[in-house]
Amino acid sequence: MAPQKGLCLLISSFRTSVLSLCGIYHRYGDSHCSPCQRVIVHLLLFSSLLSFTNPTPSPTQDEQSQIISRFQEYLRINTSQPSPNYKKSTQFILSLAESLSLETQVIEFVQGKPLVILKWPGSDLFLPSILLNSHTDVVPSERSKWDYHPFGAHIDENGNIFARGSQDMKCVGMQYMEAVRRLKASGFQPKRSLYLSFVPDEEIGGHDGLEKLAQSDVFKNMNVDIVLDEGLASPNENYRLFYGERMPWWLVIKATGAPGHGAKLYDNSAIENLFKSIESIRRFRASQFDLVKTGLKGEGEVISVNMAFLKAGTPSPTGFVMNLQPSEAEAGFDIRIPPTVNAEFLEKRIAEEWAPASRNMSFEGIMESVEKWEVTWRLLGLVLM
Repeated sequence: MAPQKGLCLLISSFRTSVLSLCGIYHRYGDSHCSPCQRVIVHLLLFSSLLSFTNPTPSPTQDEQSQIISRFQEYLRINTSQPSPNYKKSTQFILSLAESLSLETQVIEFVQGKPLVILKWPGSDLFLPSILLNSHTDVVPSERSKWDYHPFGAHIDENGNIFARGSQDMKCVGMQYMEAVRRLKASGFQPKRSLYLSFVPDEEIGGHDGLEKLAQSDVFKNMNVDIVLDEGLASPNENYRLFYGERMPWWLVIKATGAPGHGAKLYDNSAIENLFKSIESIRRFRASQFDLVKTGLKGEGEVISVNMAFLKAGTPSPTGFVMNLQPSEAEAGFDIRIPPTVNAEFLEKRIAEEWAPASRNMSFEGIMESVEKWEVTWRLLGLVLM
């Protein structure tokens, strides 16, 4: 059975028993998305893995209000990079865990970057466990571009909640907690142990958080069989399920050339060489985007390329020296590669077309191991079959 078909059958089997857990109809987020549908998706997945079959009563109006209030409280904690308030978010998560009688563990693989692990012991401790992961940090926000304060968790007249992290991904962490709350209230006891991890620094690579956890004896002793993590938010009532993820490549292209007076015209300046690369990358991005626009491929099936920064020029006390062509220029790109794409194809394009040495160009970047990702997809496919 194909992984996608197996997953759909698994979800269909448990849909009826899980729907009764959800009674939240507010919407939230920068682009609006229903908590009910997102809670349902996660409950469908992990309740089936926990062998949950008995329906529970729908939450009362008062319980619904409490759920939303807890979500707002989490959103109001400013955990934006580069200075996330991890101390406050950790205290909040631990207070929720205490109210649910969950076992807790706080680990700092790197000082000042706490990783919180919660455990709901299963009845059979010899069975492999399930890990539900979310990250506590969020990306920065420009206050002037928001209708409401990004950490105010404002609810408008339509029930939309506006806050940084409302989709990426404090919503998921809270959905896990509320699902556990509902299951515990029903008297359910999982057969497998269930872990919930709240990790730091995901938005800047996760190297001091989840990566160090995965390499630790702590993770080895957890005996994890499958991990559920974040996906793309859905802007409507459709459930979008993902069992693969695009591989991030953060690429920096550098160009060099002879400096010169701003009034002089000459070939192969650093800026000119960089612009040639940017234009080549732009054409490639457009070709990939056209596949999405025409419906030939989904967004997760194409290579996405977006410029993250552009840096050049000689600084001066008032800004930049305007009559000097710089000898160096660079640009950064966020590239995401689907697991179905041969990464060597893109590496060759970068070396030969986007940053050729013949144009005095070089490149560097943070690139995940292709082999590691390919093994991950194969293993996950076997689990879902």
